[in-house]
Amino acid sequence: MRTNRAKWGLALLMLPTLIVAMDVTALLLALPHLAADLGANNVQQLWISDSYGLMVAGLVITMGTLGDRIGRRRLLVAGATGFAALSLVAAFATDPLTLIVVRALLGVFGATLAPSTLALITNMFHDQRERGRAIATWATCQFAGGALGPVLAGFLLQHFWWGSVFLAAVPPMVLLALAGPFLLPEYRSDRAGRLDPASVVLSLAAVLPMVYGIKQLTVATTARHAVAVPLAALVIGAAIGAVFVRRQLRIPVPLLDLRLLRNPGFSAVLISLVFAGTAMAGTGLLVTQYLQGVLGRSPMASALLFTPMGLAVAVGTITAPALTRRLRPATAIAAGLVVSAAGAALLTLVDGSGDLPLLMTGIAVLAAGTGPLFALGTGLVMSSVPPERAGSAASMSETGNYFGGSLGFAVLGAAAAAVYRGSAHGTSDSLPGALAAAGRLPAPEAASLLHTARSAFTDALHVTGVVATLIFVGLAVLVTAMRPAGTSGPRAEQAAGTAESAEESLVPAS
Repeated sequence: MRTNRAKWGLALLMLPTLIVAMDVTALLLALPHLAADLGANNVQQLWISDSYGLMVAGLVITMGTLGDRIGRRRLLVAGATGFAALSLVAAFATDPLTLIVVRALLGVFGATLAPSTLALITNMFHDQRERGRAIATWATCQFAGGALGPVLAGFLLQHFWWGSVFLAAVPPMVLLALAGPFLLPEYRSDRAGRLDPASVVLSLAAVLPMVYGIKQLTVATTARHAVAVPLAALVIGAAIGAVFVRRQLRIPVPLLDLRLLRNPGFSAVLISLVFAGTAMAGTGLLVTQYLQGVLGRSPMASALLFTPMGLAVAVGTITAPALTRRLRPATAIAAGLVVSAAGAALLTLVDGSGDLPLLMTGIAVLAAGTGPLFALGTGLVMSSVPPERAGSAASMSETGNYFGGSLGFAVLGAAAAAVYRGSAHGTSDSLPGALAAAGRLPAPEAASLLHTARSAFTDALHVTGVVATLIFVGLAVLVTAMRPAGTSGPRAEQAAGTAESAEESLVPAS
């Protein structure tokens, strides 16, 4: 009976994981439609797309610890209720400012979902193998949702208005809010400690400007004033972050337990999660632009062609637990990263429309190889802490994922832009700019400009493939050298040793 309830509970927890991932990617396809309907300018469009992610990134640390304190099921149900209500408001927004504010509030409630679901899974499944499969399923839903989001958006936009993209999240969240109290156990612990208001403020003040700065650098022009603001935001965020780190290391019950980083295996997995996300986000950015700008595919066609990347990660994560029957988790993760390096290397061979199958194979192989890292690595992070700190560990993992994606867009995007400008020999600053300029030129000159621009962007894709290959190889070496060892090791022994005593302070299912 307990096992069946856990399985139904897991199925219920997959709803927010899947829907939130779909919601984020679906908005990218809906953005031009809602911008035209609401009259949103470029700056407003940027805030409509970014306000959600900024709030999630800034609050996920706080929400993870808050769930440990007040109850993970309670926080999850509250988050789902708020998310459903605000999605309804967003669908019928009548002006850009309203939608920006609602998207930011959606981020507040969205920040409750990932750490709560992951922490509850950790508490619901005590057997290591069952927990591994559950976490792999959770990770699979994240990536499958990201891949299917544009497809869902394309279908909805073809038959309904842009608000339907937001409405799609309402029924699953309502179901979660209604069924959660019956299918999900409640876990909270007095040992999690009280929230430290100063730490909450410092975490927000550090994360928000850093994520904002990274995002703005991806769209900043070469003008000095355009780069100065995001760089200043990065410096301010880093300075506040240093104060935050110092405080976490000094107070008895920190908001974010940075002492976990003293465990080499834990650090190796967390670093790998960040930089694998960096490589994936950077290559994803270049491939989507290549499909549209070089191969001339429509946004919808590009979204469909890009789905193999998300689905391949999903396949890699769901099959990862089976690898541990033959390999140690660290070996399986390192082997997967080597596979990802091979996929990234294939991108360096792509050259023109005839190589579309090679391009698709490259991103699919790259993505599939990361599956063991995202499934097994997340499991290793969660098994490194006692049950009462599961929400804090989940928030650390999620924060790493957000920073990894943001770094990929900024760093690899900037590197690709520099390669493009060098290869274009001053004919254009960007591929979209060249495409726009070509429309105003006579046919011979337009053809020459487009040939130069597309060739330059192909060079940028090749360099991105090389950088991603080096990142994956470096991470494979790091994981092999630092050898995270699953549930063995000092921290895991501490977790196992404290599980029984911690159970007394955990509230049972109601």
